[in-house]
Amino acid sequence: MLTSLSLRLRIFLFFCLLALGGAALAGLALWFGWSRTDPPVPASGFITAFAAFAFLNTGLALAVWLLFDENVAKPIERLASELRLRAHAGVDRAVDTSVAKYLGDLAPAAEAVTTSLNASVLDSAAQVARETERLQGEAARLTALLTEIPVAMILVNPSNCIVLYDGQAAEVLAQIAPPRLKAPLSDYFDADNIAQARETLRQTRKEVAFDLRDRSGAQTFDAKLKPLEGEGYLLVIDTAAMALRPAESRPLVYDFALMDAVETGDIHETALRDLCFVAFDSETTGLDPQKDDVVQLGAVRVLNGRIVDGETLDTYVDPGRPIPAASTRIHGICDADVAGAPDFAKACSAFHAFARDAVLVAHNAPFDIAFLRRYENRLGLEWDHPVLDTVLLSAVVFGTTESHTLDALCDRLGITIPDALRHTALGDARATAEALVKLIPLLEGRGLTTFGALITETRKHGRLLEDLN
Repeated sequence: MLTSLSLRLRIFLFFCLLALGGAALAGLALWFGWSRTDPPVPASGFITAFAAFAFLNTGLALAVWLLFDENVAKPIERLASELRLRAHAGVDRAVDTSVAKYLGDLAPAAEAVTTSLNASVLDSAAQVARETERLQGEAARLTALLTEIPVAMILVNPSNCIVLYDGQAAEVLAQIAPPRLKAPLSDYFDADNIAQARETLRQTRKEVAFDLRDRSGAQTFDAKLKPLEGEGYLLVIDTAAMALRPAESRPLVYDFALMDAVETGDIHETALRDLCFVAFDSETTGLDPQKDDVVQLGAVRVLNGRIVDGETLDTYVDPGRPIPAASTRIHGICDADVAGAPDFAKACSAFHAFARDAVLVAHNAPFDIAFLRRYENRLGLEWDHPVLDTVLLSAVVFGTTESHTLDALCDRLGITIPDALRHTALGDARATAEALVKLIPLLEGRGLTTFGALITETRKHGRLLEDLN
């Protein structure tokens, strides 16, 4: 039971025990002295002496605990956080030994260990960087090659979820719904249509040509299914007759780990790394979700513990009224920027499709979520997504006494927010996504590996959000 409590709380309870123990021993001593008086004397003097001692003893214990908490307990927690940042999040900076100046040689020893380990890791990191650069060059050449071929290619796993799509496939998918890795193919195309072609593929194990219908039945594409090893397949769509934007505007998007992805069913039992997250942020006309309006929405998808390049949402939103000058001074968005932009109904619907089957992540999420839910009934959208708040994740990892602003969190995690992107919806959403990616291994290091375990832990810090809002 005690092991589940924080270090500082356990130390506080220890000092409480000392105070109670001292008072109990003093009371026993006074009782023993009183019982041995001959002739018996009134007990009121002994009681007064005991009350005075208990008061002074409690005050002394409290004063010593405050000193111990400030100079020992807090520094130990900060030092532990610093070491976890290096061990799990890859943050490379010197350990701040000044916070642990009363802990003797502990902080310098920790700095020596991390310096030694970092030196041994640098060579490996350099090799990985060289190999990564080579693979990125190959991916760029492959993307350029696919651009010249008038077909859209989508790799699908045995569960009918998207594993890879090229630039032209992204344009085809975008005509129906936002392109998303791990999205069911039925989010875009007629499920029965796909099932019939797949059954033919399963029986013949040969290429199957068929007319592919979108999920509304409004569009038809010339398509083929090509068999792969195992139960996955490649969907090829002929785009020769389609007017598409240049494919080089969209990268080749893939995650081959999704070929073997297995759905667990219960999100509370799902590992954090197996979840799909959408980190988002909004800029608004003011700070009252019931009266103000959104002027910009930005979102970034995180899958398998990494940000999915190419899967972002970034749009101005026309609030239908002038933007106050005080708000413009913060986010820099003026009436001219939102002129001609989609209204909130259209932007919110697009975001709802983008975030389908994902866990929503935001910094101070209740504020941003309130704007979305305000129009639920009017737009016919249900925001029943699971939600994580990076304010609470920061509190779980670094303790409640630290600052939990987005800037403070990014500073601790070694994340740089360019000045031009700070207080823009996409910039803050990207920073939130990067923070989440670095927080996941830190949370796992604390034994919080599943979504359910993390939610249980974050509920202990809910007061932080109440104070923020």
